[in-house]
Amino acid sequence: MLCYSFAGFAQTNNPPVVVATGNQVYCPGSPVNVVTSFSVTDPDPADTTLEAVYVQISSGYVNGQDILALTTPVAGVAATWNAAAGKLTLRGSAGQQLPFATFEAAVNNVTYNSSATNPTGTRTFSISIGAANYLESTQHYYLYIPSLGISWTSARDAAAASRYYGLTGYLATLLSADEAQLCGEQATGTGWIGGSDAETEGVWKWVTGPEAGTVFWNGTVNGSTPNFAYWNVNEPNNMNEEDYAHITAPGVGIAGAWNDLNVNGDPNGDYQAKGYIVEYGGTTGDPVLNISATTTISISGITASAAAAAACGTGSSVTLTATANTGIVYWYADANGGTPIYTDTTGAGFTTPILTQTTTYYASAYDATCTTATRTAVRAVVNLIPTVAVTNAVVVVCGTEPPVLQATASEGTIHWYTTATGGTEIGMGSPFTAPAVTANTTFYAEAVSVNGCISAARESVTVNHFDAPAAIADTAINFCEGSSVDLDATMAGVTGYVWDTAAADMTAIIEVDEPGTYSVVLTNASGCSTTRTFIVTELAAPDIASVAVTSTTATVIMADATPENYTYSLDRINYQSSPVFRNLGSGVYRVYARSINLCGIDNKTFFIDLIPKVFTPNGDLVNDVFTLADMPSLPQATIDIFDRYGKFIISLNRQNRFWDGTLNGSPLPASDYWYIVKLDEVTPEIKGHFSLLR
Repeated sequence: MLCYSFAGFAQTNNPPVVVATGNQVYCPGSPVNVVTSFSVTDPDPADTTLEAVYVQISSGYVNGQDILALTTPVAGVAATWNAAAGKLTLRGSAGQQLPFATFEAAVNNVTYNSSATNPTGTRTFSISIGAANYLESTQHYYLYIPSLGISWTSARDAAAASRYYGLTGYLATLLSADEAQLCGEQATGTGWIGGSDAETEGVWKWVTGPEAGTVFWNGTVNGSTPNFAYWNVNEPNNMNEEDYAHITAPGVGIAGAWNDLNVNGDPNGDYQAKGYIVEYGGTTGDPVLNISATTTISISGITASAAAAAACGTGSSVTLTATANTGIVYWYADANGGTPIYTDTTGAGFTTPILTQTTTYYASAYDATCTTATRTAVRAVVNLIPTVAVTNAVVVVCGTEPPVLQATASEGTIHWYTTATGGTEIGMGSPFTAPAVTANTTFYAEAVSVNGCISAARESVTVNHFDAPAAIADTAINFCEGSSVDLDATMAGVTGYVWDTAAADMTAIIEVDEPGTYSVVLTNASGCSTTRTFIVTELAAPDIASVAVTSTTATVIMADATPENYTYSLDRINYQSSPVFRNLGSGVYRVYARSINLCGIDNKTFFIDLIPKVFTPNGDLVNDVFTLADMPSLPQATIDIFDRYGKFIISLNRQNRFWDGTLNGSPLPASDYWYIVKLDEVTPEIKGHFSLLR
């Protein structure tokens, strides 16, 4: 004798036994019975009635689309549909208990239907004599107990104290998506479940029932699960030391998902504890029950299909593939009606007849008896074969110049090969720069359409290779300022010369008188060319800018500031590389600068102490007269002397070389006097002053 409790009443007899059959296939839009047979028996002969029977879509339920209904009324039975729970309740129309046979008739007339045009998946139905939700995958029962404001610990204790047909209760431990949906979205209310991280913050465990100690989450919002968890958005967040798992109220984030709360929950609002979920089953010592049975309905459908299959050119066939969850695919020529033209039971696909144009076929998981099923269109595409035409059948290249190949395709792209058939593609596109060749070579063009169709034959392009004239390094040539130079580009085997001069000279040798870079294109008899470059530099003629005299040293300053380009001499016989002359005596000198590049010579006169700064006509025979240094060697030289007021005093020359400081025999006073020296007709006058001291 088994003693069990349910809904607060002690029972001392055995529970009924429920048996159901009927795993079926659903034709969209056509209601189907959830069972093909259903029976209730009881080991106790006196027990022949029940209060209610519950039919629930316990797995795969789609709220808003799926519905259960008692399509054929049964006398005395009232049917109530709860869309949130996916549950149809059958009970006496006046609250009375009904015989087993009445409920059997009612369950046998319960049908499933979907409002979706093309529903998918499998629906599992639980038929139970108790109010608790039954899940076949766990063989457990789940019951929501409303209790506004109950603490987690009180809920845990109340759940552990409850019994359901002899099964021991505990706060629910939800280990799968099916359990989470049944106890969340499909429960009649929300409340506590048996998860907590009170022992170790951030380590969430199931702490109730047979799964006590199992970790299901590590961390907070961005944590991870080693198996299954169903936290709501931004949960768990551990606000206010929240250590206990709770199914979130409807309308907050994800329907049926979880959040963490402190042990008492909020005093009101969405995060106030509303009750708790009790799970029954799996506890050691629990009785084996048969108060629930399950059936399934498979909703056939095409779960995968090729968008299209293609053939190149007419006169071909293609194989179309599709996959149905029932394993059999029916192929039709029309979107609606007709009979299957092929039934694929092996998954090998449907091979079309020979096609002359693109044709659409239709795949279905249903045979023609299900007229409401949606068929999936799959196109058998017939693509045109492209054609290819080369732009230049013969291409000439010179030396290491890579050949540029061109072709056009009626559609798609051009691909290039070195063989008429087979081989490895060397590139694609047009124009295409092929690798350089050293001998005559043939390349082949092939057209490939965007659909992958290939031209019937490859078209050839012949590359004729010729040697180019040998390359010559740039040639540097110098010429002297004021002259010209010949540029000689003569080369054996070259038949044509074209210079880049203004006149576009076409001879091997040209004369130039300007510095610069000159290029000439050299062409041989094969028409191959190379370019030779001459870099012409004009060398300046010597130009002495000045001679810097310091005491007895003279330094030659060149106008182009490149003294190293010249040699220097005072006698035009003996030359030195240094522009500096030292230890020179008083007198007039002529220095010569000669270009080391043989571009001419220049000269300039300079003086060393030519005019005395002071003279003292006092009769001591020392510096008593004024004269021009080295005057005997200057036959054309003259010196005009003036007093400080510009009055002419005397003129000295080769015959009258000295002045004694007198005028008309009378001594002139000590003062500064001015002079003008004219050495010859070409040398500029030299002006200055000196002092007469007495």
